[in-house]
Amino acid sequence: MSDVSVLPGSLAVRNLFEDLLGREVTVSPGEPLSADEVRTATVAIFTDAGQKIYATLGMQLSLAANAGAALGLLPAGAAEDSIDEKQLFPNLAENVFELCNIFTSLLNKEGAPHVKLYQVIYPGMELPGDARAVLLALGRRLDLMVEVSRYGKGKLSLSLAP
Repeated sequence: MSDVSVLPGSLAVRNLFEDLLGREVTVSPGEPLSADEVRTATVAIFTDAGQKIYATLGMQLSLAANAGAALGLLPAGAAEDSIDEKQLFPNLAENVFELCNIFTSLLNKEGAPHVKLYQVIYPGMELPGDARAVLLALGRRLDLMVEVSRYGKGKLSLSLAP
């Protein structure tokens, strides 16, 4: 089978966030998550049917908190409190898990291996070494700055496994 995996475009990412959050979202080219930022990031691991890592999605704590609060229709202060305490509160984490699960729709393409959400790693949890390597790898990746209207912004990095 030929490799038909394709990174989603920034427009597709923006549309997904806007549709889920029900508010304006702005995306622009961004810097990749740094190794230090990965420690406090929320990371989704996507696998194929053989449980092989297909892609990783990292969200800076500020983006995860803001998107989680917006999805739960919580005030922006809930996200700010979470960011100040450098942890993703359980109610926000639950919403971010759903966001990551729906993000899978951007990775599944006709003729490509079926991809599913395998695991979400939250700030303070240990990120498996292989997932960390994929997230920080150069190559097939998309790095964006995502801003959720009336909440805030943060980095999003999506990296396909080699």
